[in-house]
Amino acid sequence: MATNIVLTGFMGTGKTTVGRLLAERLGWAFVDTDELIVARDGRPITDIFAQDGELFFRELETAVSLELSEQSHLVIATGGRLMLDPANAEALLRNGRAFCLTAAPDEILRRIEDDGRRPLLNVPDPARRIQELLTKRAQAYGRYPQIQTDGKTAEEVVDEILMANGD
Repeated sequence: MATNIVLTGFMGTGKTTVGRLLAERLGWAFVDTDELIVARDGRPITDIFAQDGELFFRELETAVSLELSEQSHLVIATGGRLMLDPANAEALLRNGRAFCLTAAPDEILRRIEDDGRRPLLNVPDPARRIQELLTKRAQAYGRYPQIQTDGKTAEEVVDEILMANGD
């Protein structure tokens, strides 16, 4: 039986907000992989991308995934692309069950448009970029049970995850 819950999905779908609340409800620890990487590296993700590149950041994600796969009673909010890497997914699913949080592209943009910490959206047309990335990632995200977050409170999303998980 899985002893971790892994939240995946595109940026701005509520993984961190829902994850914190879910962990609190379960009495488990919460880990946001992006926050953990930033805390350990000492630089914001935008700086890691700018100074060392995306490949280096993805290597940090893999190291974190392997480490967290050895722990239990965690709610893990992953970066938007972390679970698209088969090695990361395999590691975290050894001891966890994943759920993919989703939201409509316009809702995602509304939630993150003023957040300068999203290096993949530092482009002239972020709405178009969101749609492109969602299309590109649809099949990979589709491997996990989908939990729509549009029009729901974080508490409602947590309830849905707990019901789907059998808790």
